[in-house]
Amino acid sequence: MVNGRFELVGDNNTSILAGIGNAIAPIFAPLGFGGWKQAVATVTGLIAKENVVNTFGVLYGFAEVAENGMEIWSNLALDFTALSAFSFMLFNLLCAPCFAAMGAIKTEMKSAKWTWAAIGYMTVFAYVIALIVFQLGSWIESRIFSIGTIAAIVLASLLFYLLLRKNPYEKKIAGR
Repeated sequence: MVNGRFELVGDNNTSILAGIGNAIAPIFAPLGFGGWKQAVATVTGLIAKENVVNTFGVLYGFAEVAENGMEIWSNLALDFTALSAFSFMLFNLLCAPCFAAMGAIKTEMKSAKWTWAAIGYMTVFAYVIALIVFQLGSWIESRIFSIGTIAAIVLASLLFYLLLRKNPYEKKIAGR
């Protein structure tokens, strides 16, 4: 049960932030990191990517986290496998950049529509890549074929097709 009062809670698993994190965590479950702490850290990464490590520090109960994050590694090892950690890093590194960079995109695009299209493209691309890596990696590790594996194979095939197909604009460019 979530403590909806705005006061210090002894167990952060009953906090408002945990409630929000649990609501969005299923979105990230196919990527291998479906816990509320990972979901919250991913969202705070939109503010600034360096916030991800500090968010984990706060959620794991550390007052301060060193620049190398040494305090949180043992806790992260309990919440992530090597594959889910790699998927988490891929998603967060390929996903939409921080708010400041999003502002720069808006300035350069000069259009809210194209700004949202660019941010949406980056986010969907990050999700697809992390999904492919985690689902195919899980299949290789466990030899269990699931609906996620099928989705990963279909998406990987689509990406390879888009990369390897003949350029549809090649004639237009050459025939100027």
